[in-house]
Amino acid sequence: MTRIKICGITREQDLHTVANSGADAIGLVFYEKSPRYISVEQANKLVRVVPPFVTVVGLFVNPTVEYVREVLATVPLDVLQFHGEETSEFCQQFGKPYLKAIRVKAGVDLVQCAARYAGAQGLLLDAFVDGTQGGTGESFDWALIPQNLPLPVILSGGLHAGNVAEAIKQVRPYAVDVSSGVEEAKGIKEAAKIAAFINEVKRIDVQLPR
Repeated sequence: MTRIKICGITREQDLHTVANSGADAIGLVFYEKSPRYISVEQANKLVRVVPPFVTVVGLFVNPTVEYVREVLATVPLDVLQFHGEETSEFCQQFGKPYLKAIRVKAGVDLVQCAARYAGAQGLLLDAFVDGTQGGTGESFDWALIPQNLPLPVILSGGLHAGNVAEAIKQVRPYAVDVSSGVEEAKGIKEAAKIAAFINEVKRIDVQLPR
């Protein structure tokens, strides 16, 4: 079954909606330039009400070692997600499982990326948009993803209820990751969009041979 991560949670009511809808993971954004950024204090309050069996992922973009350690000292994250130019050595030093985001465009060798980040739990594949580090709502050509990647694929970038079934059919990812596709405004989730997205994932999962 395709796992579901909903990223950019900023409010407790959205967290409850996401968890109750059946998502497997939530994402908290620790990147001040993002409209979905939350402080360490806000994140700590949110994490305290996460129900059992929902994975909490912390998203960072080219952070300092000190900042990641500061967050981890207060917020009990399960997984780290790195969206910048972090090296594999950097990502591995915190004693937590991690995902490495790769912004995909023609010419990016994803097999080479998987080898470079062999210690990652998976590669999160997002759209390449100049000057941004994700959360753009833009999709990319899924045909650029090779079939032989040795790491699990978490598919991101412009997903919503209208295209996620086709994305899963084409890519067969381990998980899908959505943020803007289930929002009414940046950082504010919409319950109906969350339900529609999750229903589409479950619908196509039942249809596809495994």
